[in-house]
Amino acid sequence: MRVRDARRRSASLSFDPMTAMFDLLVRDCILPDGRAGMDIGVQAGRIVAVDAGMPTATVAARVIDAAGCLLSPPFVDAHFHMDSTLSYGMPRVNASGTLLEGIALWGELKPTLVQDAIVERALAYCDWAVARGLLAIRSHVDVCDPRLLATEALLHVRDRVRPYLDLQLVAFPQDGVLRSAGSMDTLVRALDMGVDVVGGIPHFERTMADGAESVRLLCELAAQRGLRVDMHCDESDDPMSRHIETLAAQSHRLGLGGRVAGSHLTSMHSMDNYYVSKLIPLIKEAGVAAIANPLINITLQGRHDTYPKRRGMTRVPELMAAGIDVAFGHDCVMDPWYGMGSADMLEAAHMGLHVAQMTSQAGMRACFDAVTSTPARILGLEGYGIAPGCRADFVLLQARDPVEAIRLRATRLAVVRGGKVVSTMPPAVATLSLEGRPQNVDFLRGPAGSLANGPSRGSA
Repeated sequence: MRVRDARRRSASLSFDPMTAMFDLLVRDCILPDGRAGMDIGVQAGRIVAVDAGMPTATVAARVIDAAGCLLSPPFVDAHFHMDSTLSYGMPRVNASGTLLEGIALWGELKPTLVQDAIVERALAYCDWAVARGLLAIRSHVDVCDPRLLATEALLHVRDRVRPYLDLQLVAFPQDGVLRSAGSMDTLVRALDMGVDVVGGIPHFERTMADGAESVRLLCELAAQRGLRVDMHCDESDDPMSRHIETLAAQSHRLGLGGRVAGSHLTSMHSMDNYYVSKLIPLIKEAGVAAIANPLINITLQGRHDTYPKRRGMTRVPELMAAGIDVAFGHDCVMDPWYGMGSADMLEAAHMGLHVAQMTSQAGMRACFDAVTSTPARILGLEGYGIAPGCRADFVLLQARDPVEAIRLRATRLAVVRGGKVVSTMPPAVATLSLEGRPQNVDFLRGPAGSLANGPSRGSA
């Protein structure tokens, strides 16, 4: 990739492929659908041209030579917890690495939280995200603390990062909206303060009946306010944890289709096939999306098993085959539940691909969609994509296609937000000192006469 600045000749030229005056021009990129040799023209923060081989005389204030690399719309994280991110080791490390110890640690940490510290950690994570080409995040925020410190902190962060990152907040009753006294009141207060989405955690209520009742109450609240719904649902190995069925039924009853997501859904991994054969069509009919969190699901589920040990992630290929929107979330980064992570959605896609055994060409590309276009649809992002009229938000990856991007967890050569380059990174290059071998290592290529990663450049 080479970036250069050019002198702006005129600010009054209207768009014409032969005499175009762009704020930014990206030359010779490959798009996720396989189109190669494409040029992308940007004016006033929007994509205005997507063409193959624009005239060499085309004028732009800034030109990026993509040199045949992949240009993708930005990564989108459909499920994250920003109020707890980067708090690993507070008040102590999760010794067992389990979900329940993580919840207990968060319960100990909450009373000691300081708003400025939450803001500082969240802003630091947003810096990581931008550098990784992650420009939209849906974050759940715990609203069970009557002080609503975390809510206030993340509302502040949302405003701070708005110029370069879309942050969508979910009112999440971590301790159960019925189980924890006053939680419904604080959840409503959080919505009144400007939180975007209604959350829930029905499997953490005291009884199955309470869980179902919480789903009903929260969906009705969302319907009254015209809001989206995203519930932690059946994050369990228990095949009888079936709150996704209730969520789908309530979504259908209230006409919430297209605005509801069930997150985790890990109990589906343990359900019998006959029940799932009825459940998946219900989810599809209700217009409910599914959000899996491969890194965390594979880490936290199956903890009570000896061997064979369950993977725990929900039935991603089957849900996709039914036409249900399925996204991958990162969920946690360096917090009481998970001590790893670096805001890299390609890492989530890489894990999801392996856990779901989605190693066909179509399956691997679907995993790329699960961290880009599909979560953008679930979040309702306006102007997302690489097409004329879309927002000029995109990331240039050191890869030639989506599969190679996942394989390499590709370097983000340039990240663009609203037509402005907000992050750059040098290409990943290794230099060898081996007699009789090439000086540089090119991970994009395989041995002579073979393909490193399936189809040739530009094939679909």
